[in-house]
Amino acid sequence: MSKFIYRMQNILDLKEKLETQARMAYASQRAVLNREEEKRDALIAQKEQIEQEIREMSEGSLRALDLKHASEGITTMKYLIADQEKAVLREERILNQKRSELEEVMKERKAQEKLREKAFAQFLKDENAAESKMVDELTSYSFGAKRSGNV
Repeated sequence: MSKFIYRMQNILDLKEKLETQARMAYASQRAVLNREEEKRDALIAQKEQIEQEIREMSEGSLRALDLKHASEGITTMKYLIADQEKAVLREERILNQKRSELEEVMKERKAQEKLREKAFAQFLKDENAAESKMVDELTSYSFGAKRSGNV
């Protein structure tokens, strides 16, 4: 039996490399998004801490200047949180784009693998047919040799 050689193996190898690269790009972008979300969450926590301080100040002695600084801090935090939300949304869009690219590359690789499987199935079919033909020829030869020896 001869060895199966897929004539488009180099294309399949290329598709696998492209898929690996797309997976790495997706993972990298996911890490960027996670960092941006962590920054946003830290800003939200900081804003909540300032709000808690205001509540505590209102229970005790309240100085107008401290209240004003705390209010300005909350306003600043709201702007920072809004900016960070925009950054998170931007990174999510990029992540969705990377996911789409990865899905497309995976489809292309799977299509190449299906072509390889079909080529291998055809190879097996051809090999079985050749083997069957060889067995028939051998049988015919053996039968013919016995017959000519008996006559």
